[in-house]
Amino acid sequence: MVIEKNTVVSLHYRLTENDVTGEFVEETFGGQPLVFLYGAGQMLQEFERQLSGKAQGDQFAFGIKSEDAYGEHDPDAVVLLPLSTFEYEGKIEDDMLTPGNVIPMSDDQGNRLNGVVTEVNDEGVVIDFNHPMAGVDLYFTGTVESLRAATEAEISHGHVHGPGGHHH
Repeated sequence: MVIEKNTVVSLHYRLTENDVTGEFVEETFGGQPLVFLYGAGQMLQEFERQLSGKAQGDQFAFGIKSEDAYGEHDPDAVVLLPLSTFEYEGKIEDDMLTPGNVIPMSDDQGNRLNGVVTEVNDEGVVIDFNHPMAGVDLYFTGTVESLRAATEAEISHGHVHGPGGHHH
């Protein structure tokens, strides 16, 4: 069996910035593998494309340019919001507006998004709504641990059930 549409993929990976010697981001080795339904749109499109045709036990190493990953850093996604935006019952929670804090918010249409506090000044709070990996080229190395055909329920639901997946 090889990785193709409607295959449940279990793999371990190491992610660094730019190339194999780049700054470490995360890895699954020593922990739970990444388990996903190939072709369901859960993963970056280029990540899936690079894994296509791989078999159990295959190793992989590939880069994904930022424009094919989380996009370029968009300066228009960095906004200044008034302090009053963060008040609840006339108060702002202690330490909420510390640079680096991620704050869950929603836009005027109810879409949920996370913003990172980058600065607090007399004019308000500067929040960056870019994905944390925007503008960063990604580099993955890893091993395909196991593959299996997805069940009809997994295909219709668009995600893996059971170990490593979703539990209903």
